[in-house]
Amino acid sequence: MLLAAGAHAGWNLLAKTATGGAAFVWLGVLSGLVIWSPALAVALVVAPGEMGAEGVVFMAGSGVLHAIYFVLLQRGYRHGDLSLVYPLARGTGPLLATVAAILLLDERPSALALAGAAIIVAAVLSLTRGSAEHDRDAIVFALLTGVSIAVYTLWDKHAVGTLDLSPVVYFYGAQAVNVAVLTPFVVRRPEVLAESWRESRGQALGVGLLSPLAYVLVLFALAEAPVSYVAPAREVSILIAAALGATVLSEGDVKGRLGAAAAIVAGIAALALG
Repeated sequence: MLLAAGAHAGWNLLAKTATGGAAFVWLGVLSGLVIWSPALAVALVVAPGEMGAEGVVFMAGSGVLHAIYFVLLQRGYRHGDLSLVYPLARGTGPLLATVAAILLLDERPSALALAGAAIIVAAVLSLTRGSAEHDRDAIVFALLTGVSIAVYTLWDKHAVGTLDLSPVVYFYGAQAVNVAVLTPFVVRRPEVLAESWRESRGQALGVGLLSPLAYVLVLFALAEAPVSYVAPAREVSILIAAALGATVLSEGDVKGRLGAAAAIVAGIAALALG
């Protein structure tokens, strides 16, 4: 989860500095399909997992959900800071996923684990304090992104846990669907696609490398642990993203944002002990 957190914060930094909206998302996901094709070939030979009709349906659904997630996230970054949009989106997701896991999946995290999750969410929300009046569009898109995170977390948990699908094969197939979903929208404006590639090709390649790496690691964790633990624990990436936003991007309030992010570490410690 720590490796996933670092990779996730890294690709979000790249996405924040990129241009092109849906076109950039399409380029990033397509780059990932090319970069990770050797890993797919190895997985198909070594550990292909199960893949029936139900698995294909879940793979396709995951691709659609991730397309929505990426586009909402890019819209959020268009309107607001990395250290605002990222923490709010990543905090809303675990909160909703944990509640849904308790209600729908009959998971029973301990009181200490729930307290840890609450600390994480509270710290994430504190990072956005004082920004609501000036960044309403960013906050709306961040919250919608959080909802999409909760939905695809539960969806993918069932796929790699209950259906025993290979995380690498599953995610690769989902990303292929992601590209297919976005293609009709992207080809309508080839000039935007060309500009995004010209201005942000480095970021697209970086996202293509780091985004699949981060999520495949998460899928392996979801296959072995309850979603009510994994979903909040992955948010250590907020500590990294807050530091990147406050320092690399000079978004301000270094002490406040790093202090709130550090509280997330305490929440994760309580989550692990629980």
